[in-house]
Amino acid sequence: MLDKLIEDIKHCKELEQATNLLFKVYAPSEDLKRAVAFCTLAHEGQVRKSGEAYAVHPILVSALVAFLSSNEAMIIAALLHDVIEDTPYGEEELRKDFGYEVTRLVQGLTKITEIREDNFNSKVSKNLAKSALSFRNMLLASIEDVGVLVIKLCDRLHNMLTLGSLREDKCKRISEETLVVYAPIAHRLGISSIKNYLEDLSFKYLMPDEFKQINDYINSSDQYMQLSLNEFISKVELLFNKNGFRQGSFEIHKRIKHSYSVYLKMQRKGISIEEVLDLLGIRILVENTLDCYIALGILHTHFNPLVSRFKDYIALPKQNGYQTIHSTLFDTKNIIEAQIRTFDMHKIAEFGVAAHYKYKEGSAVATPKLDWISDLSMQNSSINANEGDYNAVELYEYAKDSLYIEDVAVYSPKGEIFTLPRGATVLDFAYEVHTKIGLHAKTAYVNRVKVPLLTELKNGDIVRIVTSNDKLYRCSWIDSVKTAKAKANIREFCKQKIKEVDLESAVNILAFVFNESHQTILKWIDDERLNKRIRQISIDGVYFKDVVNMLKKYAKKSYLFDKYELKEQKFGNIIILSNHKIANTGFDFCCRPKRGDGVVAFAEAGNAVLHHKICEKADKMLEEQKPMVFVEWNNDATQSYQIIFSLENKKGTLAEFLTTLSKMQGNVLSITLANAQNSSLDYFEAHIEFPDNAKIETIKERLKNRYKILDFTSLNDAYNGK
Repeated sequence: MLDKLIEDIKHCKELEQATNLLFKVYAPSEDLKRAVAFCTLAHEGQVRKSGEAYAVHPILVSALVAFLSSNEAMIIAALLHDVIEDTPYGEEELRKDFGYEVTRLVQGLTKITEIREDNFNSKVSKNLAKSALSFRNMLLASIEDVGVLVIKLCDRLHNMLTLGSLREDKCKRISEETLVVYAPIAHRLGISSIKNYLEDLSFKYLMPDEFKQINDYINSSDQYMQLSLNEFISKVELLFNKNGFRQGSFEIHKRIKHSYSVYLKMQRKGISIEEVLDLLGIRILVENTLDCYIALGILHTHFNPLVSRFKDYIALPKQNGYQTIHSTLFDTKNIIEAQIRTFDMHKIAEFGVAAHYKYKEGSAVATPKLDWISDLSMQNSSINANEGDYNAVELYEYAKDSLYIEDVAVYSPKGEIFTLPRGATVLDFAYEVHTKIGLHAKTAYVNRVKVPLLTELKNGDIVRIVTSNDKLYRCSWIDSVKTAKAKANIREFCKQKIKEVDLESAVNILAFVFNESHQTILKWIDDERLNKRIRQISIDGVYFKDVVNMLKKYAKKSYLFDKYELKEQKFGNIIILSNHKIANTGFDFCCRPKRGDGVVAFAEAGNAVLHHKICEKADKMLEEQKPMVFVEWNNDATQSYQIIFSLENKKGTLAEFLTTLSKMQGNVLSITLANAQNSSLDYFEAHIEFPDNAKIETIKERLKNRYKILDFTSLNDAYNGK
């Protein structure tokens, strides 16, 4: 049992003791003995913060790996996982002494290292960047071999078991990282035995008061709960023996819900620990799937089930391979959750993906799906740009939101099952079926009822997608879909579409400047060898001017004045760069771009009419080669806000507030006082301007932390030019 191994590991401080524990879990081969000796020699003289010899750590990590997996290469790689990073030995020595497979695993683990702090981008905190980069490297290493993740989880579990020797702030940082990334990865890999320990250990350091409250309750009620479970198990065993199950063909284990799971249920439902219905549980293991349903029938015949809490994960396995029937039962004294699964299903539930390495015999049970690794990898590729650590943080934040979400199972009209994260929409389903289905999805039917594409799906829904011949990009929907696959594909499709729009816009803009045909403009560009950077013309004003100056020699001459001179024309939030006089700017009603969105501008009757770059009407106008002008947002423009706030009616409080605003680059345009009678507070309404590049959310947060802010509303609207 893992519980016994964990207890032994907690008290293990000596090299000989650690080695004996490893050999107790896994019978030592000559290669394993050699690896232990190599590990001990390589880390000789190194000491952990807790005081024991460093080699104790990798030996105990390998004991945990050996508990999960009988793959010797993984066990040896766990022993050597810090050798390349922390000792003089390199990959060549490992390859020579332990072979290619061990070395490849160690290389993957070595990639998951802390990054030097002076490489971090200033936009993100160093601790967050460190966690994010470590996570991204772990993800990329696991694509080649998921065994890397299994070893890393065991490494993290041992670190969590020995966390007490570190500073409190470091304990909390490591615990948060464990709770939001490592425990969810264990969940996705189906390794519940490791996941539960990681969660409870993190919970202990992050929320010590809540942990103590739950722990104290469970400990104080332990005797009563154990006796209640023993009594219930005796009843069930007797019923099974009477109803055809032979002795030894089934096992019944008692279980008490682990601390963090209890806390989550209390928070989610707003209940006390006494109201948690599935605090007590039993787990019934039988020989085959049919026996699971026979066992369920026996339980439901003799105990009243709580129908709303029945779940059949055998018929509809979770994405991590978990297969179990859950049913909550009313006993005479208690409410008890019964879980029913086969022995093989139990292996998958406890060991997840590691069961593939531990148990070689074939079985009909589900295995964990690892699509989420490639999905997250796709998400990584789609957001990967110039600032590596900043984008790693974006991936990390995305993973925190998506890794631990429970799944829903939905069906195609043909009966195919698709597993999606809870909260997924119809459009997520379309992309899950195929990227082309997602891109061309026009309408949808759920359970034969026509619904919007952003309708949230529920367990058991039957979904039919109706497609269009046209590509439907829906770039503004990227935050509304749930899956990495949908997000990454929408982002990639829109990125490609914007490149096409920029290319066509560049030619249209130049054609309007010189009053020439598109064919002529393309020939001039070809003659000047500007083809590679042609898209830049529509997004970079300086480059646009340079290109116009280059192409003037081909254009019709004007001897009185330079009719191709580009002039900057400002209209509030908008800047137009053109040799044509623009009287005014406006936005069409087919699309409503927000400030900062990519926009294009068409010249119509002396005015510039703006559209979002991804706009169907604009797309048709581009195809028709309508005249266009260069447009960009005015970054020098200010942002106006109305702030309603209250201050204590004391001398100097308003002056202090205004000084704070001034330090935040706020310019007060007006302020009015509405004094409430019989009140010690004054209420103010202020109109304030901030520079366009001001971080408004940060300003809001800082003001709310210091003052009572009743309202903070933008008065800006890109459509009114103010």
